[in-house]
Amino acid sequence: MATKSSKASPTKGVDSRIADNKKAFFNYAIEERFEAGMVLEGWEVKALREGKVQLTDGYVVIRTGELYLIGCQINALHTASTHISPDAVRTKKLLLHRDEIRRLIGKVEQKGYTLVPLNLHWKNGKVKCDLALAKGKAEHDKRDTIKDREGKREVDRAMKSRNR
Repeated sequence: MATKSSKASPTKGVDSRIADNKKAFFNYAIEERFEAGMVLEGWEVKALREGKVQLTDGYVVIRTGELYLIGCQINALHTASTHISPDAVRTKKLLLHRDEIRRLIGKVEQKGYTLVPLNLHWKNGKVKCDLALAKGKAEHDKRDTIKDREGKREVDRAMKSRNR
């Protein structure tokens, strides 16, 4: 009898992460989250399945009432077809409802707000991008974040050594 693979296929309706933007949580204070679809080419989807993506330098802009993801790098597989010319940093269109885009335009025009991609994930066989309406952190806020993280690590270490 054949055994089932423990790794689920990303296209079979299983929600799974492709890439995370960990820098976004450090550099920005997240206020609201949105989930947007992405317009991708075939070679990009294949590369995403292989995990050939970098999201850390990505950001979202609004042009003519539409959202675009800029700076997200999807590297083509070496097996890409010869009749296409893959562009790793191509601008990708994001899909949201018109009402959500209008609301985001109003928020982004306020001082200090920006749209940042948080992660890429599979949802029902489609690639989705989690966006965040965020406000940039000041330098002292970043230092506080580092101090809290290090304090938590020390407490965890102390608890671990105490439990031994």
